[in-house]
Amino acid sequence: MDTVNEITDEHRRLAQELAGKGVKYAFASWIDVLGRPKSKTVPIDHLPNLLAGSERYTPRGMGGIGVMDPVEDEVAGIPDLSTLKVLPWDRRVAWMVADMSWGGREPYALCPRSILKKQVAAAAELGFVAQLGVEPEFYVFKPESLQEGSRQLIPMAQSGEIKPSPAYDVETTVDSLPFLDKMASYMAELDFGLFSFDAEGGEGQYEFDFAHAPVLESADRLTLFRFMARQAAKECGLLVTFMPKPFADLWGSGAHFNMSLEDADSGKNVFREGTGNDAWTKLTYAFVGGILKHARALTALANPTTNSYRRLVPRLADGQISWAPTKISYGYNNRSCMLRLPANRPAVENRAVDSAANTYLTAAFMLAAGLDGIRNNIDPGEARDDLSYMAQVDSLPRSLLEAVEAFEADPLTHEVFHPNFIREYAEMKVAEWDRANLEVTDRERAAYLLNL
Repeated sequence: MDTVNEITDEHRRLAQELAGKGVKYAFASWIDVLGRPKSKTVPIDHLPNLLAGSERYTPRGMGGIGVMDPVEDEVAGIPDLSTLKVLPWDRRVAWMVADMSWGGREPYALCPRSILKKQVAAAAELGFVAQLGVEPEFYVFKPESLQEGSRQLIPMAQSGEIKPSPAYDVETTVDSLPFLDKMASYMAELDFGLFSFDAEGGEGQYEFDFAHAPVLESADRLTLFRFMARQAAKECGLLVTFMPKPFADLWGSGAHFNMSLEDADSGKNVFREGTGNDAWTKLTYAFVGGILKHARALTALANPTTNSYRRLVPRLADGQISWAPTKISYGYNNRSCMLRLPANRPAVENRAVDSAANTYLTAAFMLAAGLDGIRNNIDPGEARDDLSYMAQVDSLPRSLLEAVEAFEADPLTHEVFHPNFIREYAEMKVAEWDRANLEVTDRERAAYLLNL
């Protein structure tokens, strides 16, 4: 079978070394628009061919975007060998991340990883290395939650239903250790740099916090993290969801992005000098200004489902503050704002991003927006110290349709993404909104059938 690049003796030796450790198969996963890894399975003795680009795909229509086209050229998966890991929950398998390429000649327009790499290069041209840390939240629940008539996600431990909230509850965390300990052990072996985990506000909701890294590496980690969480849950007879808002009375699941820039030569963070609110640099405020300027377009990626907009509300169904932003604003330690400049880390925290977001696409546009702010010295205005939900400032989009329209209209979108991506992403998301909007619900019938 033809390969894009030459097969090397070094890669043959690597295959033999892995086989000696009991590895039997390899994946070189490209990432679809939904953020899911896709790959053919390759016997380990075929690893040198895989690394040379032997595996080809027809991803349109199978990766969450586009319409299948049986006469379209195939794309090749080009593995990134630096991402190779042996999966600790199944040591027969070696994992890598791959870029989709037209025969090794140019990036595939719908490849999220290639889109992010373009913005990494743009930051490098300005002398920066972009860093990213993500705070993923998700729900873990018992399979019987899916039975017909069930109106809740049943947590793995009864203590997870403690009122008013299981957030930070030690008993809930200890009772959940059969799953949480597996995750922590796997993350330690895979060098995630885990430094904390906890029960979050929802019943059966958890968060893991781990080291920031260069933005591409962080996006690769998040792909592996989501896969790992699903596998660890299955080992415990449980299920995981990254749906942003499974039920109206549950806390939404976010994936806060903490992005910063470092000087490419010195490795020094350029966002903060010292401590306190006065320590943030002019560069930081320009970066914030750029993100705020393009916030409405960014929302189409950071909040990519119709369900996402059930999270971006001021209050939960029971009246509690949602902790999710609704206004295009920033503050220092103000968790009601879209962007926060936290006291304990020199990074811009984007609190709008939810658990369904494709990390590569969201990070690419957020970074591009921040760099636009730096290039044009965009003023973000005054930081807010009030509850921003009631502030007289522009709002984030309130629906997926509104967000997609902003995405299409923003000139920055057309600098970051290929025209084919913009067209097909918008078509896919508008169709998703149309399907949801066409459904007549029981709630509507109860409200209108006999009352009008």
